[in-house]
Amino acid sequence: MKRLCACNIITVSRISAKNSSKGSNLMSRFALVACFAFVVFVFLAGCAPPFSAMQSAKLAGRGKFEVTPLFSTVSFSAEGETEHIQNEYGIQGAYGLVDRFDVQLRYEFISFEYEDPYTGPLSASAHVIGIGPKIGLYRDMFAFCSPIGFAFGGDIEEVSETWQIHPTLVITLPIGNSFELNPSSKVLIPLSGDGDILLAFNLGAGISANLRKWAIRPELGFLVDPGEEGHFTHFSIGITIYP
Repeated sequence: MKRLCACNIITVSRISAKNSSKGSNLMSRFALVACFAFVVFVFLAGCAPPFSAMQSAKLAGRGKFEVTPLFSTVSFSAEGETEHIQNEYGIQGAYGLVDRFDVQLRYEFISFEYEDPYTGPLSASAHVIGIGPKIGLYRDMFAFCSPIGFAFGGDIEEVSETWQIHPTLVITLPIGNSFELNPSSKVLIPLSGDGDILLAFNLGAGISANLRKWAIRPELGFLVDPGEEGHFTHFSIGITIYP
């Protein structure tokens, strides 16, 4: 990784203190280095940044709004092993300013946990907020959104280093009157100039008796750093309501 945010340094220093108290030996040094690399990757731009889409290509519509409470569980996989690392609790909303143009707002609380066999449990937290436009490209089937946001609070000390923009393409494939598929892809671009560009791919669904009124949204997604091994996986569930 190209940089460490403040919470990286704090977390790694805590790990170092624990290992020093146990004495210096080859295994503890190896565990420290491995955990250091893991934590740096996870906390890039303030924890694994939220990368779920949790939406369809449909817009709220002029003068209307929609709201989606959501929950995500995130894991990290590398070298054939998978470890749960964080949970995300959030809400996403949109308001239609004009036809084919919404303003979206999203808030999430991230709770990071990792059980290291040598150092014991590690934990941290952060709040993430983002806002941006959503533009309808074609008949509720293609939409483009580009939220910009940052992490704050919890274990985040350098908010300026967490700013990111997420250009996102969302596609909706209706299958009958009560089911739709919502594949999406996004690029996670750090604005501090020091972080890596990440890529996310999501496959969501909308399930409802009336997709114009509400929809249950399960979603599975992957986040990768093209220059690093391993990937993040999220499974999310939410419900979109169109009042």
